[in-house]
Parts: sequence; structure tokens; C-alpha cells
Amino acid sequence: MNDDSLALRPLTARSIVLSTLLGHHPPRMPARALVRVGELFGIAEGTVRVALSRMVAAGDLRQCDGSYELTARLLARQARQDESRSPRTRPWGGDWEIAVVSVDRRPAAERTALRQAMAALRLAELREGTWLRPANLERPRPAVVTEQCTLLTGTPDGDPAALARTLWDLSGWSARARALMAALDAAATPARRFTVSAAVLRHLLTDPLLPDRLLPGDWPGAELRCRYDEFEDELRDLLRQYVTPGSAD
Repeated sequence: MNDDSLALRPLTARSIVLSTLLGHHPPRMPARALVRVGELFGIAEGTVRVALSRMVAAGDLRQCDGSYELTARLLARQARQDESRSPRTRPWGGDWEIAVVSVDRRPAAERTALRQAMAALRLAELREGTWLRPANLERPRPAVVTEQCTLLTGTPDGDPAALARTLWDLSGWSARARALMAALDAAATPARRFTVSAAVLRHLLTDPLLPDRLLPGDWPGAELRCRYDEFEDELRDLLRQYVTPGSAD
């Protein structure tokens, strides 16, 4: 895959600020530190400060005592990203989670919220209103799911690996994962590695996190997580040289 097929998002002041805070625990940094991060990737101070103001106005960030921190919506995104990198799994005995929509005449907003929740839970839609996945993940179900669905546990009669292949494009996910790792290998500058690694993290959010026996033998999920962890360690070391702890605006 080339850059066009990978559809890498361009490096912007907003993406730098957002990615930096999403990868920082706690997700709060002084304005001056965020400016320095931007400068590290060739983004001018004024451009970063404009982005910060716009992100506050859009409800992405809140400002407090010269620092910027993620709002609740993006804290939820950070939690999903953390989960995608270190999923909480349990031994799988063959059972599947099944969620069947059991309420009528839902407003469009409720249908959209349910679809987003199902994606976050890594459930796939077998047919309209019926979602399922192997029961190998430990995570709470949000109210939007429990209020709209009847929840069941079952076992497919046929080959569960074949069912998984119909629900998820495993070959497509694997191909993109390998292309992203190749792009990381070829990235010659910090800015380029930052751009590719942001795409890696987005891709990890779409990993179905299936049990090993339902996956192709060469599944690259664990390797992709390892590669992202290596990048994050590298970025942390790099930022340490540019961002003084406790720096103020």
C-alpha cells in the first residue's frame, strides 16, 4: 500500500495536540509544553495556540491555570485507545455474546449511539439489529446497549472461525496492519513516524480482538501493538529533550 491507499491524515497542529494529550497520563499539559511539541514537528507557535483556542471552543479541551486537558468525550476515547493496546481478555470456551435490538421506533440519534457503542465493544452486525462476537473480552456494557437490546449467550452450530470471517474482514485488517508497519520502517523523520503511528493507533481501535483459534495463523495484532509501544517510548524520550516538566505558559 502507498500513502494514498493508507489514507494517512496530514500532520496538523490539532492532530499533534490531540495525539500528545491522548498518549499522556494524566492527559493535561501546560500550553508552553504543547507549543514545544508543535515546534518539534515544524508547527509554528502561533498555529498551535490558534488550534488550542479552537479546540477549547469546540469542547475538545478545557483550559485551567495555563494548562490544557481533555474533556469527558475525549477521555472516553483515551480509555478506548488504552483498551485497544492492552485488551482485557478471558479464556474462551466457545460462547458468543449476542445483542438483539428489542425496542421499536428508535430516534436516529439513539440508533447512531448504539452503533457507536457496538463498535467500541467490538461487536459485529450479523444482520440489522443483531450483533455478536466471541465472549472473550472483559468490559462493561454501557446503558445505551442494555436499554435497547436483549442480551444473550449462545454457540454457533457451524464453524466459529468461518462465522468470524463473515463478520470481520480479517485479511483486509491484516494487510493494512502490515502496510502500516512497513510505513513505520520507512519513516525517516519524527514527523513522519508521528503521522504513521497515529494511523496505527486508529487501526488498533478496529482490531476485533478475537480468540487466537479464530484468527489466521499469521495475525499481526500483537506485533502491531508492540510496534506502537516502541514508538511511544521513542516519542516519550524525544519529548523529554524538548519539554521541561512543569513548564508554564
